[in-house]
This record gives sequence, structure tokens and C-alpha cells, in this order.
Amino acid sequence: MRLDHVSYAASHDQISDVVNRIGSQIGTAFVDGGIHPKFGTRNFTAPLLNGQYIEVVCPLDHPATDATPFGQAVKKKVAEGGGWLSWVLATNDINLRETRIKRNSIIGSRRLPDGSELVWKQIGVLAILENPTLPFFVEWVSGIHPSKSHSPTAAISRIFLSGDSSKTIEWIGVDPKIFLSSTIIEWVDQEKDLSYFGIKEIEFELGGIKVLVS
Repeated sequence: MRLDHVSYAASHDQISDVVNRIGSQIGTAFVDGGIHPKFGTRNFTAPLLNGQYIEVVCPLDHPATDATPFGQAVKKKVAEGGGWLSWVLATNDINLRETRIKRNSIIGSRRLPDGSELVWKQIGVLAILENPTLPFFVEWVSGIHPSKSHSPTAAISRIFLSGDSSKTIEWIGVDPKIFLSSTIIEWVDQEKDLSYFGIKEIEFELGGIKVLVS
């Protein structure tokens, strides 16, 4: 497994402002990622170093938004005011994850403005509705990956999570520090901030400078 991307949820009215703010903070422009027809969402993405990327996603006024776990998760986060939604791990064999979770993965896709299509399998989104410290999992089917959209300049150096670390480790099946060689998962003492549960902040490194994005 490896860290594939991180997701930030924003409302349809605010997504442009969020994209511009985060793009300025990490020194990388976002591109239009297109619509997720199955999930009732759309996103903008920016490439990061280490084969990773960041997405800013918003819910659409579409029945699929309420009918799918990802659409529900995005809409719920936006209703709470928006912010970091999830971190996502990529695997080369999602069948192993299906066996562990005892659930089938689903196919996700979106078509880019140039007509090319991104296709992947994903599993575990339902769990983040109850516990936003948990990652979900993807296996890329298409050869296109959002980290290749243009030249990245920033890297994810640290993810600050507020919650129960033991539940996250149990969910993944291994402590993420074992395979996250370039990113640190830092647990915030939730007793000091009972108002927050999930990804609190993400630290990016840009030319030796650390930038916190909340």
C-alpha cells in the first residue's frame, strides 16, 4: 500500500475559492478533474510529489449524491462546514481488502475535459462516514493518474489526525508508519480538542518550507 491522495470537501459555491487558496499555499495549480457520475460529485485536482495528488471535491444536486457512500460523505462534510474529508491508500490487489472488509469494491470513473477517462476500484468509503480518521482504498484500473496532470512542486509531509489511532491501525491491518516512508501520521490528543474528529490539518513541504493547510 501507499498514500495515493487526500480529499478536501467544499460546497459548490465555495470550491473555486478553496481551490485558489490551497493552490496558492502549495504552489501548484489545480486542474478540472470532471464529474463522478456514479457518486454525484465533481472535483479539481493538483499533482503532488511521490506519485500523489490532492483533490477538492463538492457535492452536486444529483440523486447519486444521496445514494452512494462517497456522495453522502462529501455532502455530510460540507454540511459541517467543509474541510479535510479523507486520506486514501492505493493497493495493487483490492481483492485482499474485499476479503478483509467482507464487502465488494465498486468501480469509480470520471471523464476529464480532454475526453480521457480515469477508472479505479474503491472500497471502504462507508466506514469514513462513521469514523473520518479511517482511510479508504483504491486500485487504479486506467493508466492515467492525477499525479501526472502537470509538474508537482509540493509533497505531503505530515497528516494530523484527531481520533483513536488503534481503530485506524486495526482498519488498515498494519501501522501506517511501516509503509508511509515520506509522510508522518501524527495523532492529535483528542481530549484537548473534543470538537474535532478526523483530519485536522495536513502539512506540505514546498522547497524545504513546511506549509500547514487546514
